[in-house]
Amino acid sequence: MELKGSDIVVKTLIVQGCTTVFGYPGGTVIDIYDSLFKYADQIEHVLVTHEQQAAHAADGYARALGKVGVCLATSGPGSTNLVTGIATAFLDSIPLIAITGNVSTRQIGTDSFQELDITGVTLPITKHNYFISAAREIAPVMREAFKLAKSGRPGPVLIDIARDAQESYAEFEPEKPVEPQELFAAPSEAIKAAAACINRARCPFIYYGGGVTASGAAQEVVELARKINAPMGCSLMGISAVPQANAEVSQSNEMRFLGMEGMHGHYASSMAMAHADCIIALGVRFNDRSTGDRATFAPGARIVHIDIDASELSKNLPDDHPLLGDLKLTLQKLIPLINKAEHIHWQAEINEYLEEEHKLEDVREGLTPKNIFQILQGFLTPGTPVVTDVGQHQMWAAQMLKFEQPRTFISNGGLGTMGFSLGASVGAAIATGKRVVTVMGDGGFGMCMNELATAVTHELPLVILVFNNGVLGMVRQQQRFMCDKRYSGVELNRKTDIVAVAKAFGADGMRVSGIDDLNEALEHAFAAQGPYLIECMINKEELVLPMMVPGGSMNDLIVKAGD
Repeated sequence: MELKGSDIVVKTLIVQGCTTVFGYPGGTVIDIYDSLFKYADQIEHVLVTHEQQAAHAADGYARALGKVGVCLATSGPGSTNLVTGIATAFLDSIPLIAITGNVSTRQIGTDSFQELDITGVTLPITKHNYFISAAREIAPVMREAFKLAKSGRPGPVLIDIARDAQESYAEFEPEKPVEPQELFAAPSEAIKAAAACINRARCPFIYYGGGVTASGAAQEVVELARKINAPMGCSLMGISAVPQANAEVSQSNEMRFLGMEGMHGHYASSMAMAHADCIIALGVRFNDRSTGDRATFAPGARIVHIDIDASELSKNLPDDHPLLGDLKLTLQKLIPLINKAEHIHWQAEINEYLEEEHKLEDVREGLTPKNIFQILQGFLTPGTPVVTDVGQHQMWAAQMLKFEQPRTFISNGGLGTMGFSLGASVGAAIATGKRVVTVMGDGGFGMCMNELATAVTHELPLVILVFNNGVLGMVRQQQRFMCDKRYSGVELNRKTDIVAVAKAFGADGMRVSGIDDLNEALEHAFAAQGPYLIECMINKEELVLPMMVPGGSMNDLIVKAGD
């Protein structure tokens, strides 16, 4: 059958299983919006307040649901406003389709109104991108884009469609949803060599990341940890990938989850990884936040590294056993080759690290970050998604909250995008239909407060905690230790009444300065029909500890405020 190009865009989205598009209209996507109106009974359009939030919402949708998220914007500033959100998804391997309109093909290259080469702009931050100049190209390109976005290491793909391609007609025949490329395990000989390395280890450490979630390999990770009685740590992206409720530290021969490792990771986890003689890296990158100075990182460790992306193997550290393949399938072949082990002496060393970490615990009274998260934990159900922004609050949440189901900790790591949280919360809430907890700082709130309008309009049950310390806390913390307390550009000095702002958008809210007030506020928030904002007034001297100075060593972790 013959259809208008814009109808082909929307029909293809529907056939590919897309039920929600996050976007903002403009001149070069008018036809696509007209088609969305025609098919509104099959696909929902969520109007956000800014194109960047459309990308973050599609990103949050994808992280929460495991499906490809879709966002839509017009040409020129509409498309460039997507860029930060696309880059955020790219660096965290999130499957995303970004659709943009462009001027008609006859106007390309004439500097016409809102003309921009968005494919050139986004080339470094997408798996691939396309410019479509004819209606007949739309369906095959979109199918290929969906396949690419969810194949191998997931990531964003951009499709830029000229306006005359949207306006003209072409033949369209629906096809079944595309499947990702077939998964494969690493070669058997390489797996055998890696297994021999693990069997020789006396101090093994399992380090996992977001690839565990993408591959659905949590069960295999747990099985491996139990078989060799190995401690485990994760990257920021790995939090919630493996159920923490079943990974508590135990004196029996169960697996041991020591928490996030790295720059602001748990002390025991970071020390264990630094002193391991075999690091089993599963779907994770060795970036600077996890290793610090790579010249001094884990000098006695041999590295077994499994990843679906060949470019990550031996990229930052030389892998002794690089295994290219799907994590789940590779572990299924590896685990039968692994000998059961106790590693009693290694576990004794781990217990010493845990005892040292216990001595460092914050046991103060009042509205401290630890006390806030302890109380919040009591309100969370196993399936409650928690979305964070970027900053101190993000690291506190990563350190202190426990998760029992995958895809319930939603946070961006690679790009470190402030202003991510509200858009991502909108996407996560629409994707799951669940109440979502949003954690942010007052700095991040200033970057995305406008998206409260979307949350209110759709009556999304968001519990929003704003940690207000009046400063850009993470930057200020680095200035404390690296610039001899010369605080430059971090004192916000804003007179903004955050609760009043929330109410102006149509949300309810409460400011708290004590623990009793927090309990009351959370009870209101978890009972509310729509968004509820809680402003937590905390001291600007609160720190995220431990801390490794950028470029520093695990041997120089700052564990106390006076260090």
